[in-house]
Amino acid sequence: MRKYKFLFEELVKRDFNQKYKRTVLGMAWSILSPLLHLLVMKMVFTRFFGRNAPHYTTYLFAGNIVMSFFKEATKNGMASLMKNSKIIQKINVPKYLFLLSRNVSALVNFMLTMLVFFLFCIIDKIQFGPRMLLLIYPVICLTIMNVGIGMILSALFVFFRDIQYLYEVFLTLLTYLSAIFYQVSRFPEKFQPLFLLNPVYVMIKYFRTICIDCIIPSPQYHLLCAFYALFYLAIGAWIYKRYNHEFVYYM
Repeated sequence: MRKYKFLFEELVKRDFNQKYKRTVLGMAWSILSPLLHLLVMKMVFTRFFGRNAPHYTTYLFAGNIVMSFFKEATKNGMASLMKNSKIIQKINVPKYLFLLSRNVSALVNFMLTMLVFFLFCIIDKIQFGPRMLLLIYPVICLTIMNVGIGMILSALFVFFRDIQYLYEVFLTLLTYLSAIFYQVSRFPEKFQPLFLLNPVYVMIKYFRTICIDCIIPSPQYHLLCAFYALFYLAIGAWIYKRYNHEFVYYM
C-alpha cells in the first residue's frame, strides 16, 4: 500500500474535485445536503410519526446521515472500476485502490455531517457523555461494510451494467425498511427482530441507542455489527481475488 500512496492520495483529491466541480458552495454541500433532507423529512413526517417520539429530530437525523453515508459510498464504489477503466487497462495497480478512494471521500463527507449532527443533539438536549466515543465503532463497521458491498457491486457492474438500475430500486426499498422516519416499536413484537436482518438498520439503531436512549449496546449487538462488516468484506475480497484478471476484458 505504501508503494501506491501517491496514487491513492491523488485519487482521493480527484474524487473531491469532481464532486464539487463548478459548484459555488463546494464542500459546504456536504453539510447543507443532509440538513435540507432533514428539514424536508422533519416537515413531512413529524406530524405522522414524531408527535410522541422523544428527540425525534435526533432520531430522524441519525437515520438520515447513516443511510446517506451508505448510499454515497456504495453507489460511488459500484462505478469505481468502470470510471477508471483507462487507468486499469494501461497500468497494473491494485484495483481496490479506486474503490477505497471513493470510500474515503464518502467517509470525509460523513464526518463533516457528524459535526452538524452533534450540534443538533445539543439543540435537542441530548445528554453527552463518554459513551458518545463509542459511535466510532459503528462508523468503522459501516465503513468496512461499505467497502465490502462496494467490491461486490463494482465487480457486478463490470459484467452486468443493469445492476446500476436494479441497485437504485433496491436502495429505495432499503430506505423504507430501515426505520428512518418511523419507529420499529409500532410493529408487533414478533416482527421487530426481523429489522436486525437489515445491516444498515443495525448501524442506525446503534447511533440511536447511544444518543437517545443513553445506553451502551450489548456485547452481542457489537458482535452483530462486526459480523455484517466482516461478512460483506469477505465476500467482496473473494470476488476481487477470483475475478481480478477478468475485469480488464469486460471494460
